[in-house]
Amino acid sequence: MNENSLRAKQALLQAKTALQNKDHLAARRWAYLAANLSPDLEDVWLFLAALADPHASHAYLKRALEINPSSQRARKGMHWNARRLRALRASPTGSSRPSIILIPALPPQVVIPHRRPVLLWAIILVFMIAFVGLWTGFLPVGSLPTSWQSAIIQPLMPVFAQNHSAPRSLADLIKPSFTPTPTYTFTPTATYTLTPTPTLTFTPTPTDTATPVPTDTMTPQPTSTPQPPAPTAVAVGPIPAIPSNVQPGERWIDVDLTHQTAYAFEGDQLIKSFLVSTGTYLHPTVTGQFHIYVKYRYADMVGPGYNLPNVPYTMYFYQGYGLHGTYWHHNFGHPMSHGCVNLRTEDAAWLYNWASVGTLVNIHY
Repeated sequence: MNENSLRAKQALLQAKTALQNKDHLAARRWAYLAANLSPDLEDVWLFLAALADPHASHAYLKRALEINPSSQRARKGMHWNARRLRALRASPTGSSRPSIILIPALPPQVVIPHRRPVLLWAIILVFMIAFVGLWTGFLPVGSLPTSWQSAIIQPLMPVFAQNHSAPRSLADLIKPSFTPTPTYTFTPTATYTLTPTPTLTFTPTPTDTATPVPTDTMTPQPTSTPQPPAPTAVAVGPIPAIPSNVQPGERWIDVDLTHQTAYAFEGDQLIKSFLVSTGTYLHPTVTGQFHIYVKYRYADMVGPGYNLPNVPYTMYFYQGYGLHGTYWHHNFGHPMSHGCVNLRTEDAAWLYNWASVGTLVNIHY
């Protein structure tokens, strides 16, 4: 149901109320308003037919039947109006005042509230502005009309009298004194918030190179108490002799299992030496001459009882045996591994960049 239908029903209720008060003119006006708002409302045309003369009633009842052809009230109204028309024709003057009847209508479902008394609120607002202006002294009393002074000021004198600084008479009101109210300024106190410092976390990035299948001799067993890294070691044992198959200036790596030391050579010239951790007696490191066959920046090492992801700078030289960096212990100079040659990560990085695939690895006691 739209807004016009609601307003039409409300207007029809007003028309019925006016008719009950015998105000036929107001009843017709409300009914016409309802018909304009909702032309398809059957009750409006039935009500107008009850108020109109026989000829107009016929047109109104016909309109009601067009809206609702099965309306019993409209059909009864037609029979009633036919009797009126016959009586009108039989009258010597040809006209008679029709009898006003009420046609039952449906009870209202929605009541639209009346419009707010705008004029009343405007008057109240003017009086409130005048009162506030007089109280604060912004509106001089002398600026008001004489009728307003007698209507507003005199009744408000008792109210003003309650204030210790208020005027005691109408003359005092004409010259009001205004005392400014001190303004208090709020000064906020700075609040200091401790901002935590982010902690950098190193996350190694695995390479996209395939990782070989490890053996149970390639991964060292981690210790429970890591130690801080020590400086790069120097040779602690005798300098090994150059193998017969090494060419002058050729790079090669020597691993001394007895002294747990590794050396980087170019021909017969020692370039660098490192402390290492090789295999224990349960998982000894293989001996002999081998060649690096693959290098991985990171490699996952998994075996019985261990799982070490992203082992850095890994260089395999025989099956699952390799040289690589170590982040799980710092006990270099002592056998610790499952057969691999453990180096400090920084030493392994240097050796990784120095050696290449094919570099000779000579391992001995």
